[in-house]
Amino acid sequence: MIAEIGHFALILALVVATVQMIVPMWGAHRRDGAAMAMGDGAAVVQLALLGISFLALMHAFVTSDFSVLNVADNSHSDKPLLYRISGVWGNHEGSMLLWVLILALFGAAVALFGRNLPTTLRANVLGVQASIAVAFLLFILFTSNPFERVNPAPFEGRGLNPILQDPALAFHPPFLYAGYVGFSMAFSFAIAALIEGRIDAAWARWVRPWTLAAWMCLTLGIAMGSWWAYYELGWGGWWFWDPVENASFMPWLAGTALLHSALVMEKRDALKVWTILLAILTFSLSLMGTFLVRSGVLTSVHAFAVDPDRGIVILTIMMFFTGGGLALFGWRASTLRQGGLFAPISREGSLVLNNVLLSVACATVLVGTLYPLVLEGITGEKISVGPPYFNMTFIPLMLPLLLAMPFGPLLAWKRGDLRAVAQRLGFAAGLAILLTVLAAAIHGRGPWLAPICAALGLFVLFGAITDLLSRARFGDVSRGEFVRRLLNLPRSAYGTALAHAGIGIMVLGIVGTSAYQTEKIIALMPGERAEVAGYELVFKGIQPSKGPNYSEQIATFDVTRNGAPVTTLMPSKRLYTAPPQPTTEAGIYPAWTGDLYIALGDEQPSGAVALRLYFHPLVRFIWIGAVIMFVGGAISLSDRRLRVGAPQRSRRSRVAAVPAE
Repeated sequence: MIAEIGHFALILALVVATVQMIVPMWGAHRRDGAAMAMGDGAAVVQLALLGISFLALMHAFVTSDFSVLNVADNSHSDKPLLYRISGVWGNHEGSMLLWVLILALFGAAVALFGRNLPTTLRANVLGVQASIAVAFLLFILFTSNPFERVNPAPFEGRGLNPILQDPALAFHPPFLYAGYVGFSMAFSFAIAALIEGRIDAAWARWVRPWTLAAWMCLTLGIAMGSWWAYYELGWGGWWFWDPVENASFMPWLAGTALLHSALVMEKRDALKVWTILLAILTFSLSLMGTFLVRSGVLTSVHAFAVDPDRGIVILTIMMFFTGGGLALFGWRASTLRQGGLFAPISREGSLVLNNVLLSVACATVLVGTLYPLVLEGITGEKISVGPPYFNMTFIPLMLPLLLAMPFGPLLAWKRGDLRAVAQRLGFAAGLAILLTVLAAAIHGRGPWLAPICAALGLFVLFGAITDLLSRARFGDVSRGEFVRRLLNLPRSAYGTALAHAGIGIMVLGIVGTSAYQTEKIIALMPGERAEVAGYELVFKGIQPSKGPNYSEQIATFDVTRNGAPVTTLMPSKRLYTAPPQPTTEAGIYPAWTGDLYIALGDEQPSGAVALRLYFHPLVRFIWIGAVIMFVGGAISLSDRRLRVGAPQRSRRSRVAAVPAE
């Protein structure tokens, strides 16, 4: 009965979304206040109905109701509760329901917290957002019904893919979808502005918080997926340029460019045409990611291998919204004013450079991801585009971006003094070079590009600190005045500095583990020893164990360094019962300098066990940097200047609340 309630709520959500799509936009066209107001209530009701539907599906998974086909195909009664819950979105049908739930959540947030938006703009935004919901709700109800019954109901379910039974994978998809779907708000704002034919600095101010929220979620979602792949797959890597990884990375690159472009538009009333186009393309890349994951055209550990016919429907939806958005943009583009002018050497100029490099980088990833698919579709020839292509095209674009990043926040708007900024960054650059030289002298040479990239990462990190010190006028005022200024800086200043510092820390982690990784592939008998990166490992043997829904072979290694005990690592190989599938659980000893990493292989005819031993220098910095970026975004979002629904102050307070960034 509860499943039927969820199905009925899904149908009602489609009806409400249809009303929300038509009535407010018609009201905006006719300047009918009552019709426009219906959009607010409809957005909240749609969220409530989808919430009921989602909870109904979750109830079916938690109670192991195998009369629901989705539960029978993707769950098992022996699964721990956490994975029965995460199984709701660990499949195509449930993940699409989560997709539209998050879509409705963003729409309801605009309805509830966007009261200071112009009435017609809010009505059009909610109407466009509802049109996306209508398309995907129709797709779910007619091709991917999560509440479809099976009769007779099986006694037991098939179970969830074992590699998805992991805490990181329980939370990775919701954050990833929040990023994907969150960019729909930028798209809705762009289309609403094109419908009205009114695009100004205020529009950029309204769209930035929603874009920032989506960017934060996507950043954390990608980082969690990278962390899961690192310790769960047993491959010893954190990023593989997998097509599905690229599908989430491309919207992140475009969304990062959009954030900076919207800042220029808000502060200088410039880059209007480009910002609108970028908003459309960013969400289009999100839709492309949804298509790639669910169309069956890709073979990946991250992909839902489903009926390609459903992928064609998603492709049609993507083409409709992307093509429709671009057609409207083409129709309106000639009527848009370009806005303020600025010198090439200025903060605007640095942000334009940021946009160019990020956009070209996104294009290179797009080509590398789609070219094999297009070639196979045309000629039938199968090829793979791997890390060599992406490293050769992507890294050269990132080097100038990292070099320019510390300069941007220190340059003045409209016209900047590059020499003065370079002098202010001189200490940061010198310290970065000094530390890089010392590290290279102590640890020996690596690839010639590695010290350059490491120095740039440190330069970005120290440049972010320099930005805060410069804003507080360190060295120009007394210590007490400096502290007062530092504490009174806008939260967005701290957020920007933290986000940039996070990128610098991430670069250090990427360089460390990519350029200086140690790898050994050996086979050991119980009692034998091995050495890697100064650690000595003694293989004590393998013992069987039993988990809630798997059997396990656990190896034990005593780890010492310079004769002193360090830790005991216990990597394992598991065999799940439903479905019957093996997985590898790596043994990892984390440290600030790097991770000692052991992955079990197969037992050899001699009785020895094959092992992969790794030492990944600074690898933790990759995920620490991503978390710092997320925190920086959250701090910026907490700045009341970026909160759309912030209560209005007096006129004097409002004027005082707009200092330069």
